[in-house]
Amino acid sequence: MQQDPTDHLHNSPAPAPTFRSSTPTRIVAPRWFLSGMLATALIAGTIGGAVGHSVGTTTVLAQTTPAAGSQINVGVAATIEQASVAAAQGAGAAVVSVRTDQGLGSGVIYDASGLILTNAHVVSGARTITVGLIDGRHFTGRSLGADTGFDLAVVKIDGSNLPTATLGSSSNLQVGEFVMAIGNPYGFDHTVTTGVVSALNRPVSEGQGSYNQPMIQTDAAINPGNSGGPLFDLQGNVVGITTLIAAPNGVPAQGLGFAVPIDTAKRIAPQLAQNGTVTRSGQPYLGVSLSDVPSQGSSSSSQGGARRRTQPATPLGVDHGAVVSQLGANSPAAQGGVQSGDIVTSFNGRDVYSSDELLQGLVQHAPGDRVQLGVVRGGQTMNVTVTLGEAPVAS
Repeated sequence: MQQDPTDHLHNSPAPAPTFRSSTPTRIVAPRWFLSGMLATALIAGTIGGAVGHSVGTTTVLAQTTPAAGSQINVGVAATIEQASVAAAQGAGAAVVSVRTDQGLGSGVIYDASGLILTNAHVVSGARTITVGLIDGRHFTGRSLGADTGFDLAVVKIDGSNLPTATLGSSSNLQVGEFVMAIGNPYGFDHTVTTGVVSALNRPVSEGQGSYNQPMIQTDAAINPGNSGGPLFDLQGNVVGITTLIAAPNGVPAQGLGFAVPIDTAKRIAPQLAQNGTVTRSGQPYLGVSLSDVPSQGSSSSSQGGARRRTQPATPLGVDHGAVVSQLGANSPAAQGGVQSGDIVTSFNGRDVYSSDELLQGLVQHAPGDRVQLGVVRGGQTMNVTVTLGEAPVAS
């Protein structure tokens, strides 16, 4: 990944309150801070705030005469709290600390044979890996494989009676759904934070590249030391692997965290465990470079697997869409009739206002799906049907 030499944060290990270090932070465009680690806020306070009550306030309300209908809200708060506690105490046992000679991260045991999911940036290049469990046991780990494009890695430990977490599905997530993260921010082992799913299918770029999948956005707190930890739903299923937070101008933003969808991890992890590398991306592919319609003659761009570059102004009269700035030879888009310079204004009947919106629509499909693009070419509007390919694996 490219690093921004003008930012002083990304090369510095985050300070720890005691003797523990954390992995170096990284930047996500535009100048976003990749702490790589997911975080935590107090269950009671966050959940209470989400439904309009703190745990303490809920107790008070239960002892007073409630307004009509407020008993229902108290009951909902209590149910959410109980689910959070159960998930933290149950699935949380499978969350581990991942300490290397480079710093500290988190992970989750997903197979009783000792397979652990974490971030690639936690273990890539590490000479030593030590995995710690909440029951006090520590094991020497070895990396079976890591991929920086997906920012996923599989670590193996040899032990018996290992707790495991259930890998759920990210395809069923809904915006506003409660989630919890468990990890080791700044060395505070097994810290729990809660929040909601803030957005889905969020494209994320770093420097001149991008991650090979869109992210789950969450407002759960994220701090150095949480990288590679699990994002749970309230049933205790892993729905994501927490990875980074936004930091415009190098200052970490509040409540802008991102996690790799677990459906991506479930597709990539077996390849890493068996082959040490990713051989099949499983991602849909158009084979184009895209840029937003510029407002004053130029714009930043993102690729349908993605780079950033400056593009000329689009034809007059087009005020939204994604400009096809480059077209791969024999790419799915080219085979479907897309031409360089086309402005994609709709995707499967939905208006497209930016290249990121087009990518958000694209990633909801699979290789082999047929999609319809509404394009403007030479001032004329037309529809083009494209059969999606499979994105090549980044070298």
